[in-house]
Amino acid sequence: MKLNENYFKLKDSYLFHTIALKVEKRRKERPGEKIISLGIGDTTRPLCVAAADALRAAADEMSVKETYKGYGPYEGYDFLRESVADYYETFGANVDSGDVFISSGAKDDISNILDVFGADNVVAAPNPVYPVYVDTNVMLGRETTYIEGNEANGFTPTPSARLDADIIYICSPNNPTGAVYTKDKLKRWVDYANERGAVILFDAAYEAFIRDRSLPRSVYEIDGAERCAVELCSLSKTAGFTGVRCGWTVVPKTLERGGVKLKDLWLRRQSTKFNGVSYVIQRAAAAVLAEEGLRQTRADIDEYMKNGEIIAKVLREKGVKFFGGENSPYIWLKCGASSWDFFDMLLDKAGIVGTPGAGFGSAGEGYFRLTVFGSGEDALEAAERLKKVDFQ
Repeated sequence: MKLNENYFKLKDSYLFHTIALKVEKRRKERPGEKIISLGIGDTTRPLCVAAADALRAAADEMSVKETYKGYGPYEGYDFLRESVADYYETFGANVDSGDVFISSGAKDDISNILDVFGADNVVAAPNPVYPVYVDTNVMLGRETTYIEGNEANGFTPTPSARLDADIIYICSPNNPTGAVYTKDKLKRWVDYANERGAVILFDAAYEAFIRDRSLPRSVYEIDGAERCAVELCSLSKTAGFTGVRCGWTVVPKTLERGGVKLKDLWLRRQSTKFNGVSYVIQRAAAAVLAEEGLRQTRADIDEYMKNGEIIAKVLREKGVKFFGGENSPYIWLKCGASSWDFFDMLLDKAGIVGTPGAGFGSAGEGYFRLTVFGSGEDALEAAERLKKVDFQ
């Protein structure tokens, strides 16, 4: 019996597991100390009332013979697929509900979608990069070409004449840098993919944090994207579904490669390997996407963004250069040569946990990521602690 030797090419541990070990060591060394986490992007505000009410009502349905649901459709229930399509319409993106596949979260399908592509395809991902993009391809034996994001290109790189890629990852708003693609820059990628015959995997998990209406919240706001792009989205950050798990993947019927609709392959994959998201969870998701649910979750997002404003104010006062925080839940600050050394210093001197930029790739060295997902009280306390930190 042989193991999948591609796993031996992975780093020893996932980035956030390494951070968790360091924090646990600190807790043992200084019991009783309050550690403020501005690191992993987990939400802290509870589910909105609309979602919680829908969960309870759906659970009641499942307890009655006449309204009990067994296996649901592989693609998701029509009521939620239609809600997703209606949601896209609110910001000018045209998505057919029949092209929407309900998932248990964007992270899952970022990996799962790779099943429909051949092993020899060339993968291109940004650097800095969300580690899952790279690791899932390593597990399948693919190597990744990197497209460097830097200060010169605003951490939103565009295709160069030398790029030769078949599968392209784009995340906007970007994790970890907080950068957001403009429509013009995104159009360059769409044109490249259509000319090349490549496929864009567009991660829109943070689209709800975009405040600037001139910035696209979906790749489908770009002409031609329906012929080259798969979009993955999630309610994890939009509605606190990190522990509830629900999102969607859009595979347009107009996206074909080699005369085959990717949508057909994706449905075949899902019907073989996935039994769908539970009815109860889908009802809660539909409630989030209804008018009242959107109002409630936008209020939560506003509170998170206030945390970002509090942290950003301190950084400006201390003359620290940073990116993001205005249209995304991430602040990407310049910390110097070693981001892991900065992590250790910040934890030691201020009891604050962030994420070292080096954990997101070589281009992340010298940078550090903070998130806005803590409580308002923690943001205020973190700001006071940061005032005492020497960033030089």
